[in-house]
Amino acid sequence: MKITVHDIEFSYNGSPALQNVNTAIEKGDFVALVGPNGSGKSTLIKCLNGILKYRKGAVLIDDRPMDAFTPNELAKEMAYVPQSENKKSALHVFDVILLGRKPYIYWKPSEHDLRVTANIMKTLHLEDLAMRDVNTLSGGQQQTVYIARALAQEPDILLLDEPTANLDIKHQVEVLELLKKLANNGITVIIALHDINMAMRYATRIMMLKKGSIFASGGRETITKENIEELYDIKVHIIRDNGNIFIVPDRS
Repeated sequence: MKITVHDIEFSYNGSPALQNVNTAIEKGDFVALVGPNGSGKSTLIKCLNGILKYRKGAVLIDDRPMDAFTPNELAKEMAYVPQSENKKSALHVFDVILLGRKPYIYWKPSEHDLRVTANIMKTLHLEDLAMRDVNTLSGGQQQTVYIARALAQEPDILLLDEPTANLDIKHQVEVLELLKKLANNGITVIIALHDINMAMRYATRIMMLKKGSIFASGGRETITKENIEELYDIKVHIIRDNGNIFIVPDRS
């Protein structure tokens, strides 16, 4: 499912957070939003899923204005995974994931809703955790559960705001491998990331944001010494090894 963004602008209390953002994201793209703190990554994701209402511009989903979708319709097309959960519930893992079926449930969960939930748990290897209190899980396990809840919505678009921010490197890799697999299966993945090396390793497209605008966007050709230094205002070295690219700070 394609997302088209036309001239999005958003402000917090009169202070611009996004300015003239234009882009098109194709079905199955794995897009990493990168940039310094305050560059607009989280704000853009929240504008894309309707949490924040942009004051100017338009977002189209397969050429249909996002404003034309009811909240329920939008929840069936697009799912959102926040960086962290604001409220800690005492729900079991199965029930947390079942909450993703809310757009489809009219009175009580159907057999189909339960089957979808069980199948997602099996796919993500969560069956053994089904009756565990989600608060007793590790950070990596919790993040996988929240991704599973989003997948229970059966979305075509998955938006994630810094899902690896509080994870160790092992769990970062596990989450990003999962997202890469989802993108390969046709789900459009848009993720805000701080780690540009991880972004390069997994994303098919890098979108650099600076001061609320898209500074550069594209594949690996976007990752140049000049772009990175201007984006983050820091001197760096770019190391190339067996086709891989690594960015390290210049400490001289």
